[in-house]
Amino acid sequence: MKRSISSPYGPEDLARDLGVSRETIERLKAYADLLRRWQVKLNLVGSDTVDDLWRRHILDSGQLARHLPPRFDILYDIGSGAGLPGLILSILGVTNICLVESDLRKAAFLREAARFTGAPASIHAGRLEMLAIAGTAGEARVLTARAVAPLESLLDLARPLIGPGTVCLFHKGANAAAEIKQARRHWSMRLEAHPSLSDVRGVILRIDELAHD
Repeated sequence: MKRSISSPYGPEDLARDLGVSRETIERLKAYADLLRRWQVKLNLVGSDTVDDLWRRHILDSGQLARHLPPRFDILYDIGSGAGLPGLILSILGVTNICLVESDLRKAAFLREAARFTGAPASIHAGRLEMLAIAGTAGEARVLTARAVAPLESLLDLARPLIGPGTVCLFHKGANAAAEIKQARRHWSMRLEAHPSLSDVRGVILRIDELAHD
């Protein structure tokens, strides 16, 4: 039976929905505990979402794993914040992830969370454009972002890292259709919208073949 979106959701539900091992669940529990401790002094996630952390943040992030291309050089998580979705994907076993966060306090949390959970993600404590300037972008790359900016602004921000093989995986909410229409004024793209597992109003946008008009 499908669980109601208003029902309590916890580690056992995540293990069932994403096929996560017991060992990985323990690492995700360690992440959740650390986030709650840091949340007291640093507003990492919305205060009204902490009680539903496993659905609103961990499931919401982890569901991206099923939409990743089979091979890529590197995944950049733009505006990673609390490591959502990038650090969660790293804990789930996705490799070659770089968490991009310009807020130094949040970057400090990301370093501690990666150490605490054993996640192999790297952290770039700086602005996204510095990655392109430094020449650290892989040829085949994935870009993820969650609650960063409207789609057109997000694509403009990520433009230095967008190449022929780039795949973007972006969380979007109830305004997704309007954002897509606006973005298509200046960007051509191939786009798939997948229903979110964590929010009946949300979608996961999988975008490739991007070109700025």
